[in-house]
Amino acid sequence: MKTKTFILLFLLTTLTSYAQEEMSRADQYFYGYAYKEAIAEYQKAMSDGKLISNHQFLNLADSYFKMGDFKNASRIYLDINKKDTIMNNHRFNMMLQSLSKTSEKERVKAFLNTKSDLLADELKENAAFNFELLETSANNPQKFEIFNVNGNSPQADFAPSFYKDKLLFSSSRPVKSKKIYGPSGESYLDIYIARIGNNGDVLNPNVFDRMPNSKFHKSTPHYAEDLDKIFYILSNAEDDNLSFDDKGKNSLAIGMLYENGFFAYLLRDLSTSFYYPFFDSSSDRLYFAANFEDGYGGTDIYYVSTNNGQIMSEPVNLGPRINSPGNEIAPFIHDGSMYFSSDIFYGLGGMDIYKTNFRQDQSFSIPINLGAGINSEKHEFGFIIRGDENLGFSGYFSSNRDGGKGNDDIYGYTIREYLGPKTFSIRGEVFEPDYQRGIVNAAIRLRDAEGNILKEFLTKENGKYQVEIPWRDNLIIEISKNRHSSLYQSYGKAELEELQKTGLNYEMVSIDDIVTERENQTVLEINDFFFARGKSEITADIALELNKVVDMFQKFPQLQLQIENHTDSRGGSRTNKIISQKRVDAIKNYLLQKGIPSANLLSATGFGEERIMNSCTNGVYCLDFLHKQNLRTLFIVSNFEEL
Repeated sequence: MKTKTFILLFLLTTLTSYAQEEMSRADQYFYGYAYKEAIAEYQKAMSDGKLISNHQFLNLADSYFKMGDFKNASRIYLDINKKDTIMNNHRFNMMLQSLSKTSEKERVKAFLNTKSDLLADELKENAAFNFELLETSANNPQKFEIFNVNGNSPQADFAPSFYKDKLLFSSSRPVKSKKIYGPSGESYLDIYIARIGNNGDVLNPNVFDRMPNSKFHKSTPHYAEDLDKIFYILSNAEDDNLSFDDKGKNSLAIGMLYENGFFAYLLRDLSTSFYYPFFDSSSDRLYFAANFEDGYGGTDIYYVSTNNGQIMSEPVNLGPRINSPGNEIAPFIHDGSMYFSSDIFYGLGGMDIYKTNFRQDQSFSIPINLGAGINSEKHEFGFIIRGDENLGFSGYFSSNRDGGKGNDDIYGYTIREYLGPKTFSIRGEVFEPDYQRGIVNAAIRLRDAEGNILKEFLTKENGKYQVEIPWRDNLIIEISKNRHSSLYQSYGKAELEELQKTGLNYEMVSIDDIVTERENQTVLEINDFFFARGKSEITADIALELNKVVDMFQKFPQLQLQIENHTDSRGGSRTNKIISQKRVDAIKNYLLQKGIPSANLLSATGFGEERIMNSCTNGVYCLDFLHKQNLRTLFIVSNFEEL
């Protein structure tokens, strides 16, 4: 790996003044980003028998990591992790990255399992999702057409941004007005403008002369078309002098350039560096990356609310669904999705490009790695995109992949299809009848075509849920809760495509809502129905009630029923017994034809007039309504207590 790339990405700050604390020569090399020299000095100190603290061992591990020696880096990280607790989240990520780089992904997964209780749920879910996604898409990468643009130089060129019909980008190519930046050995960064050719190539780059002059860094521009303003980062400076905090640190600020040439600082903190501004006109938010101390890792992505670009709120961290123990940078929003780069351990390389979708509640879907079609074992970052699924997509990104012209190069790309490995995302609500309220803790399981569980989770307090998994052409969706109705349904490719658009809502019924107590038994609660005198045919009115039984079975497929039919005392006892059995047989046959399994119908018994409910027995005069009380069919739930 080229170490200059990492410096230009994250460490575009001048060196801290070292006069405030005494450091070893190795430490001075390390904090000066001279990692090769730092390794040599740390090794020399150990061979001379000098004591090296765990902090210095971690510096050595970091140096190996920056130089691409992941075997030695992981060895030290693991050793320190066993005997000390000084490793922060960011180094935890570097340790797992090192293991991944040495073809030990299974060891990474095992390590995650041992630390499961200490890790954020979002991190574990993101990792499991992307491990599976990258494995399933490895043999079928997306067909990106990628090309190295002509406007690249032997120096670092990165952070492309659309500017009207042209392209802005950052570069460290030599400029007379710029000095050499020590850590990189190249010029302080400046912003360039170039023409975009008909084939998407980047041509005739020149310094963007609308920017106020500065001897120091100007970088990562973003043009907000709706505001007609340019956001970019620059070194904190007053006149021709850098500004330092009380620890001797210089950092990067975000400024905004107006159309009339007026410049104003927007986000400025001498102890914090800001990177990669992006203005989203739909929300009036300014997104950016920053290394605030209370973040989740190295650099995190934040936003501030604005009024036409003027800051109106404190920075808001996007949270652990987006930010990780690694570095997250370069947000770019297009058509309801946010693209960004991260060096989290479950990616393909150093920095990889990810995509996440905005949900209706303004939360984010699981960020998905765009895969080997565009990501590599090196750094990919500064991704921008335009187009749609009908016309195709095009844009640019930066990478230090092999075969380029400089330390970082700008690459163009085109692609016709949906960006990123395909996933299945579904949302919905589980609710009581008539939408009275949502049902909490209903279990939802996504199964493959063979019935194996792919994902299992519970609904929230409001009964809502949302989930995303790698795409499959066939899925089984199961929704269940103890003593409630359940769904178990298979879906094919076209049905799953439609479910992603419509969502899946499910009315869940409690078993207590469909039963009643009758004759000291628990029976299904349906309206009484009556056969014609002496007949056993299923009429339309009878079918209407029997269909309710079928519907109950669809909701509770584990129901076990005993069916009873009873007559009144009019007519002969033997005749009543025969017609009663015919009626119950007709009911059973109807239910079987409607798909109820025979195993769930434990018995079907015609009792005739054996169980008269009142005094209307043989020879007793009764009014019709009293005789009618004895005409009844019962669906007894024999396994009610087990449901």
